[in-house]
Amino acid sequence: MPCPPDPADARHCPLCGAPSLCAAEVARAAGTAPPDCWCFHLPAVDAAALARIPAAARGRACLCARCAAGASMIDVPLNSP
Repeated sequence: MPCPPDPADARHCPLCGAPSLCAAEVARAAGTAPPDCWCFHLPAVDAAALARIPAAARGRACLCARCAAGASMIDVPLNSP
């Protein structure tokens, strides 16, 4: 059984553990101004996904695009475009 994602790791999705690819987090870690991130262009983040974020990760970690769109690990294979 895989280990659950670390809620303190802002670079990975707190739901599935995939890299979040958060441009703001990358910029913060590099000490630069945050650029435009992919999440700024979503019409909405899936409410059910937001509800599943562990309390320890809320406000600290970003969802990956797949989870933000509401897909589960079963819905979308990892190698899909």
